[in-house]
Amino acid sequence: MNSNTFRMPAAVLLATGTVALLTAPPASATGGTPVGGEGKSGAVVLRTGLDVGLLNKTVHIPMKATLNEVSAPATAEKTALTVTLDGVEGNQPVSVLRADVATSKATADKTGAEAEANLAKARVHVPGLPLLSLIEVEKVTSKAVCEAGKKPVASADVLGTVTALGKKVTLSAGGPTKVEVPGVGTVSLELSGTQTTSTTAAAAALRLKVAVNPLNLNVAQVDGEIVLAEAHCESPTGPAPTAKAPEQPDIKTQTGTGTGTTAGPATGSGTTANLAETGGGSLTPFITGGALTLLALGGGALFLTRRGKAQ
Repeated sequence: MNSNTFRMPAAVLLATGTVALLTAPPASATGGTPVGGEGKSGAVVLRTGLDVGLLNKTVHIPMKATLNEVSAPATAEKTALTVTLDGVEGNQPVSVLRADVATSKATADKTGAEAEANLAKARVHVPGLPLLSLIEVEKVTSKAVCEAGKKPVASADVLGTVTALGKKVTLSAGGPTKVEVPGVGTVSLELSGTQTTSTTAAAAALRLKVAVNPLNLNVAQVDGEIVLAEAHCESPTGPAPTAKAPEQPDIKTQTGTGTGTTAGPATGSGTTANLAETGGGSLTPFITGGALTLLALGGGALFLTRRGKAQ
């Protein structure tokens, strides 16, 4: 499996004099002006903001890590995350996440912005509990869509079974679900949070508040927050692009150049057929002479007929 590895030396953190608890910011829809009139979007599969207390020292080490965090345009598909903390689990990498599917995608342009995160068959661990999963999920997804000129939309889903600290739990949209295991600690799970404004949208499929005291592998306590499948977007500035009307074909009348007349309908060659011609032509004198001859013969015949009757 692919993996991301982060190392956080305790000596460097202690040199600052104070060690602050680094927690992950909640998924929120905040204001801002996109650069160049384009939308903005981003997604992350997993985000941790934990404080790890060591058993043999009165120190706390922040564990802040992300998996597949992207900003538009980008995609990521890594399925494993490990973190190494000095003094924890014999300085060996801590497997924070293992998943069959872990993808994030973000796109943005002048017509809109969109982000989504997907996680399937995932197991999350924290330092001090290598054998017991903090949480196991079958599938979690989140999506945020911000189209120009339309109201942004955010959605998040948790599908299938969810297990926390070895216990199968039923999540409720009415509020957090709390799981407590004696001698281990508690986990509070909050389901599918979404937020939208007139120009922004954000979603987080699952948020965990963690407070465990494993007293194992030199870990005294672990406190903080973990977010699974987070997505956010911001609409482009300016009006929505209008649909361009289809261009009308430029039709021009074409006239034949021949001297003869054309009978019948127009042909497929694009030349318009002449249905009638008016005015003089090369046959006009012959037609006129013939008509006069017929008129004279008719008049003579009529004169002879009337003379015969008179006698």
